[in-house]
Amino acid sequence: MMPIQIVLDVFLLFALSRVFLRYRGRQIKLTEFIFWSLLFLTAVIGITWPEEMTHLANTLGIGRGADLVLYASVVTLFYLVFRIYVMMEDLRHDITKLVRKVSLKEPPK
Repeated sequence: MMPIQIVLDVFLLFALSRVFLRYRGRQIKLTEFIFWSLLFLTAVIGITWPEEMTHLANTLGIGRGADLVLYASVVTLFYLVFRIYVMMEDLRHDITKLVRKVSLKEPPK
């Protein structure tokens, strides 16, 4: 195993431990725990056994395992950005409703 693989695996296992602690502390939901755990575990497997990623990539019609990882990463990032966008829009809507309520309760100055 190459040194970079060890460093990345240690980092990913640390990240996985943070996910577990946040779930145990009830800071994230079960679905979020499963999503992040699968993401980090998949990354550990891909880094530890890169030849398996190449085999999977070839099965899917992609030339290299690194390309498969890149494609999957971009798609995952797009999905996460979309989720953040939706959350921000929901927050904006909630803040607007709250400001309207507060402004109607306060007497004019």
